[in-house]
Amino acid sequence: MKQNQNGITRIAVASGKGGTGKTTVATNLVVQAAESGYRAVYGDCDVEEPNGHLFLCPTIETSRPFSVEVPSVIQERCSGCGRCGEVCVYSAIVVINKKVLTFPELCHSCGGCWLACPEDAIERGAREIGVVETGGAFDTVDFVQGRLRIGEAMAPPLIKSVKEGASDADLQIFDAPPGTSCPVIQTVRDVDYVLLVTEPTPFGLNSLRLAGEMLRELKKRFLLVINRSDVGDDCVSRYSAEEENDILEEIPDDRKVAEAY
Repeated sequence: MKQNQNGITRIAVASGKGGTGKTTVATNLVVQAAESGYRAVYGDCDVEEPNGHLFLCPTIETSRPFSVEVPSVIQERCSGCGRCGEVCVYSAIVVINKKVLTFPELCHSCGGCWLACPEDAIERGAREIGVVETGGAFDTVDFVQGRLRIGEAMAPPLIKSVKEGASDADLQIFDAPPGTSCPVIQTVRDVDYVLLVTEPTPFGLNSLRLAGEMLRELKKRFLLVINRSDVGDDCVSRYSAEEENDILEEIPDDRKVAEAY
């Protein structure tokens, strides 16, 4: 396998939609890699609904709160000039009648407001949005996952922290969220390989096309894993041939897979 400049191989397992068997593939892959002699880590980047722990049953050894930076206004210094609101494209900070209002849930922690403030009236505050948990499974697999607090919408910073928590393993396998939105992009943007898990149905093909377009925009080549390959039709195989994407594995619809859960 290809390694990056730090001697680490990073693989993201993704899918265009939920329910394709992405986590099944990711968890089995990391266990197989560990049994083959790799120092492997499983990182669950599906922080809104992590479920890799249901497969790996890890022992959680550490749990730390995760916070993002948000603006905190020093009212006695503020002149109400409105510059902070002008630079915030997310309307997380606005000025009304020279009074500054902040909306931390909308903040993307870009830092523009405190850099723009001419009165140095904005400090860096913190808002807890979730936790990062680490541990191990089967005495061979390192484990790290993020859990986003219910109602939060800022998954990418927490996903970044999950990936940083896996930084000292030789083989890192990241279970991406389903879909093609910002959390998925944060998961796949700096990996060496992407495995797209799909199913041979029209719905599966449509989601696969969307995911493929996203990865091409990111200049990421991907391999396909077709789950339940003996149901549906040959639409995914034809797509693979048209787009010149290799099929890494085809997994049949076998009751033993479900029983192994």
